[in-house]
Amino acid sequence: MSSPRTLRRWLTVALSAALVASAAVGTARAEPVDDTTAAAAAPAAVTFSDHFDGPAGAAVDSSKWHIETGDNVNNHERQYYTSGNKNAALDGQGHLVITARKENPANYQCWYGTCQYTSARLNTSGKFTAQYGHVEARMKVPRGQGMWPAFWMLGTPVNWPDSGEIDIMENVGFEPSTVHGTLHGPGYSGAGGIGAGYTLPGGQAFADGFHTFAVDWAPDSITWSVDGNVYQRRTPADLGGKQWVFNKPYFLILNLAVGGYWPGDPDGSTVFPQQLVVDHVSVTTSDAPAGGAIRGLAGKCVDVAGADTANGTPVQLYDCNGTSAQRWSVGGDGAIRALGKCLDVTSGGTADGTPVQLWDCNGTAAQRWVVTGARDIVNPQADKCLDVTGNNAANATRLQIWTCTGAANQKWMVG
Repeated sequence: MSSPRTLRRWLTVALSAALVASAAVGTARAEPVDDTTAAAAAPAAVTFSDHFDGPAGAAVDSSKWHIETGDNVNNHERQYYTSGNKNAALDGQGHLVITARKENPANYQCWYGTCQYTSARLNTSGKFTAQYGHVEARMKVPRGQGMWPAFWMLGTPVNWPDSGEIDIMENVGFEPSTVHGTLHGPGYSGAGGIGAGYTLPGGQAFADGFHTFAVDWAPDSITWSVDGNVYQRRTPADLGGKQWVFNKPYFLILNLAVGGYWPGDPDGSTVFPQQLVVDHVSVTTSDAPAGGAIRGLAGKCVDVAGADTANGTPVQLYDCNGTSAQRWSVGGDGAIRALGKCLDVTSGGTADGTPVQLWDCNGTAAQRWVVTGARDIVNPQADKCLDVTGNNAANATRLQIWTCTGAANQKWMVG
């Protein structure tokens, strides 16, 4: 039997319907295809962002989040999830603080009798769903035996496990240096989930500071990263013929569980209260207004040829048309994203004239960019600028990297 670390959480939630739930990366480079067709029309734009601004003690924004209540018998967690701001409140400094306490102020009853702990769980069901994009949260996790913080997503409509689950980050207290990312679906749920772990170097603990946990989600592809460091990528080929259920809308969940099959229960070493501190949660989809056009030579735009999401698709100059193929978001990790993938220097090259392309986001130096005050877009690995080949303003001119010269074909307006 697989390790119990993948046994899932289940909970009956206080919503109109019951919600039940809960590798190494290799990218062989392909030569780009010469596709110079115009971009396709963009679908409706979708974004989600919460930076948890507000006065200390305030509850989360109810237009964005549901607060779930109750206990969790199926996973044998020990906490009771409370309502309002009892265990989930803003700290007045731009953070959401989810607090687990050893208490029972209202005689809450759990599956095992009188509850011993309280905590909180939030979701965006009915308020926000996304299908593809860059999904991230910057958080500081709690520490101690029995702690189980998680940032994850459920497919809609919920019929777990057939509707699917994407675990962006889970941590259990007995592994202070490791987090896990996992997929669950029909025939690969519970202990059969498909996933991997990421461990900080040098014995560092995740509870010692904030870290950014993210997935880059595209059709038939999900890639996990911590602080921009990619540690696994999954596609339908990883499921052994089982159904891939991740090409549809999902909603977000944040929670801090206490105890359960995987983490085990708190013991005498566990100090309460414990806190999951969330700096921000954001979803940037390929067509999001949070992204925007990158304009350059002759007022034309950086464009994904044919709006094609295939790896190796050329990135080119084209008349600005407002489509999703021209909507780019510049991430804090240095990646520049469109259509759920990243702007990439082909084969990680550093020579003048190396073309750029669209590729699965993988956190490598080939996908890290710096936008300077002088309006250059620089790849630090090559120490070269994004450049319009031959200073040619014609539609479908390929973009490349080149030694920075300050010329007009290397100047860009972002957003």
